[in-house]
Amino acid sequence: MALTYPNLNPVALKIGPLSIRWYGLAYITSLILGWRYTVWLARQKRFNGPDSRPTANDLDDFLFWAMAGVLIGGRLGIVLFYQPHEYFHDPLSILRVWEGGMSFHGGMLGVTTALIWFTRRRKMHLFDVSDLVAAATPIGLFFGRLANFVNGELWGRVTDSPLGMVFPDGGPDPRHPSQLYEAASEGLILFVLLAVLAQQPAVRRRRGVLTGLFLIGYAVARSICELFREPDSYLGFIIGGVISMGQILSFPMLLVGLAMIVYGFRTPMRPCFER
Repeated sequence: MALTYPNLNPVALKIGPLSIRWYGLAYITSLILGWRYTVWLARQKRFNGPDSRPTANDLDDFLFWAMAGVLIGGRLGIVLFYQPHEYFHDPLSILRVWEGGMSFHGGMLGVTTALIWFTRRRKMHLFDVSDLVAAATPIGLFFGRLANFVNGELWGRVTDSPLGMVFPDGGPDPRHPSQLYEAASEGLILFVLLAVLAQQPAVRRRRGVLTGLFLIGYAVARSICELFREPDSYLGFIIGGVISMGQILSFPMLLVGLAMIVYGFRTPMRPCFER
């Protein structure tokens, strides 16, 4: 017995030669919702001083750089981490983003680069912005993994679990719907956890702690989900027949996240508006 894959059309809307795919809409929706959520957090004066940065206007301006970081970093992550030989053999294929192929770890490095540049230019503390961005990032992970499911890609390993599902391009055997596992853990659960913690002054007022918690939460969730996800056919397992590229790339995130939490609790807290 296996669950039936719903065979969703990856194209949401077609206007003449123009096709609007759910995957692209997922990115647009995530960026808009994430932007509005960071603005809402920044306006909560009980956690920020009256002259605190970033302001809503700062976050409006950062939206463009976040978009550029996600798209450029996500694409380069696929090129460098996953399929370097294929893309170096045909460099122009790097530009064909409409064919799919984005890496979260690459996108995160792209956004991190944008954060460093933006905060230095605006003379703001890096973690004052990164904490807000980190709290909103699970929104993108949630919609992105749902889009992977709609595309019928990045499916899981073969299973006899009642949750098994036969994917159109995954062969005749039922497989874990690992995209939904990731949407739930990296997206929904991590978002709720960070949203609750962001309301705690002991966390919100300590620079870097929310960012560190996100990095740890994502690294743990991704590493667990990799146990159910089929390794990429062009890579397979990287170490010992059990460790995947996703787990390898998540390990440094775990270490950086721990270091940021230590830093946050060893440095002075942000000024607080309400005493």
